Amino acid sequence: MTASAAMTELMSFQRETEALGEIAGRLGWDQETVMPRGAAEQRADEISALEGVLHARRTDPRIGEWLEAARPEGAVEEAQLYHIRRSFARNTKIPARLAAALARQTSLSQGIWAEARANDDVAAFLPTFGSVLSLVREQAAALAEGGDLYDALLDDYEPEASGARLSQMFGALRPRLVSLRERILGAEVTPPRLTGTFAEAGQLQVSTALARAFGYDFTRGRIDKAVHPFSSGSGNDVRITTRTVATDPFNCFYSTIHEVGHAAYEQGIDQGYLLTPLGRGVSMGVHESQSRIYENQLGRSRAFTGHLFGLMKDTFGDFGIADPDAFYGAVNRVQSGYIRTEADEVHYNLHVLLRFDLERALVAGDLDPQDLEEAWNTRFETDFGVRVDCPANGMLQDVHWSVGLIGYFPTYTLGNVYAGCLHQALRAAVPDLDDHLASGDTGPATAWLRETLQRHGGLRTPRETVKHACGFDPHEGPLLDYLETKFGALYGLS
Repeated sequence: MTASAAMTELMSFQRETEALGEIAGRLGWDQETVMPRGAAEQRADEISALEGVLHARRTDPRIGEWLEAARPEGAVEEAQLYHIRRSFARNTKIPARLAAALARQTSLSQGIWAEARANDDVAAFLPTFGSVLSLVREQAAALAEGGDLYDALLDDYEPEASGARLSQMFGALRPRLVSLRERILGAEVTPPRLTGTFAEAGQLQVSTALARAFGYDFTRGRIDKAVHPFSSGSGNDVRITTRTVATDPFNCFYSTIHEVGHAAYEQGIDQGYLLTPLGRGVSMGVHESQSRIYENQLGRSRAFTGHLFGLMKDTFGDFGIADPDAFYGAVNRVQSGYIRTEADEVHYNLHVLLRFDLERALVAGDLDPQDLEEAWNTRFETDFGVRVDCPANGMLQDVHWSVGLIGYFPTYTLGNVYAGCLHQALRAAVPDLDDHLASGDTGPATAWLRETLQRHGGLRTPRETVKHACGFDPHEGPLLDYLETKFGALYGLS
C-alpha cells in the first residue's frame, strides 16, 4: 500500500467514525433535554451498543497498518495522524467490555443523579456512583499501565497535563485568591443585589439576544433548557442549553454566554477539518478558555454590562437597579455561595480546587464514596466559611462524576488561566475594545479569538494553541492580575 493510499483510506475511515461519534453525542443531548424519563433503560442500551461499535472502529487493526504506511504531507496531515495515533493507542488499552459497560452505567447514572439531586437524596446516588467510580478506576488502570491513575484520566481532557503540575499551578493561585477574597469581604463597599422575580419568557428572550450578540450561529445550532447547562456537537450542528431561575436571571444570561463560548469555538473551526480529529476543540482547558473569556472578561466587563442593563430595562422595565454603574456592581457582586456555576470570578476557582482534590483522592482510593459528602462539606466550610445546607448545593450539584467525567474539573481553572492570558493579548490587539462592547458589539473580540485560536481546532497541542494566540507561554499571572485590578477597583481596595 502506498503512503498516499494509506492516508486516503485512513481519513475516510476516520470521517465515518467521527460521524458516528457525533450521533452518540446527539443521543446524549436528547437525554438531557427532551427524552422521556421512561426511556432511560432503553437509552442506556442504545448508547452502550453504539459505544461498542465506536470502540471496535477505534481499535480496528487496520488503523495501525494505515498509520504505519501513511506519510504526512504538511502540518495539517501531521496533526491528523498525531490525534489518530494517540486515540488508537489509548483505545486499544481499554477492553471492549469495559467501554460498553462504562457507556451503559454512566447513561443510567445520569438519570439517577438528576433524581437524587432533585430529592436531596445522597443515599440514592451512592450505589450507582460507586459502580461508576469502580469502572473509571479500572479504565484508569488500563490506560496508566502502572503509572498514575489520575494522570491517565486527566490526559483524556487535557493532553500533556499532570496532576502534579496542576497542583503546582493551583498552589500559586490559591494564596492570592484567598487574600483577594478576604479583602473584598472586609471592604466597606457593598454593591447592590438584584431582587424580584423575572418571567421565564423574558429571560429566554434576553438569552437569545445575548447568544446572537456573541456570534452564535442559529442556522447551525439551537438553545434548549437543561438541569445543568452544556454545549454539544461540532461543525455544523452545535447545540447549547441554559436554565432559568425566576429570582436570578443572571444564571440564565451568563450560562448562555458561557455555552456560546464553547459553541463558537466549535462553529468557528475551519470547515476543511469537518469530521476529522482537527474538527473539534483541542482540549477541555482550551475549550473552557473560550467559554470563560466570553462570559467573564467580555460579558461581565463594565462596558458590556452597560449594554445588558439596557436590554434588561427594555425587557423587564424598572427592575430596581438605578444605573449602569450599579448594575455592573450587581453583576460582579462577590459573595460566598454553594453553586460553582453561579460563583463569582473570585470564588469560582476555589470551587474547582475543592473538586480537584476530592476526585484525586477518590481515584487514589484515599477517599471512599460513602465518606464523600462529609469530606465535601468539611472542605467547603473551610474554604467558604459556611456549612453546606443540602446535598443539591453540595456534592450532588454537578453532573460530572455521575457520568464518569473524573479528571475534567481541573480544566475549568486551567481554562480560566488560559482566558486570562488571552484577555491580556486581546486588549493589546484591540485597544478600543470597550467602545465596541459598550454598544453590544463583540465582533472585534470574537473575530480575534476566531482567527488566532478557534479556527485552528486541534492543529496544535493545548499549550501551543494558547501560546500561538497570545504570543507567550500561558501562566497564572495574567488571570490573577486581572482579578485583582477589576475587583480592587470595584470594591475600593488599596
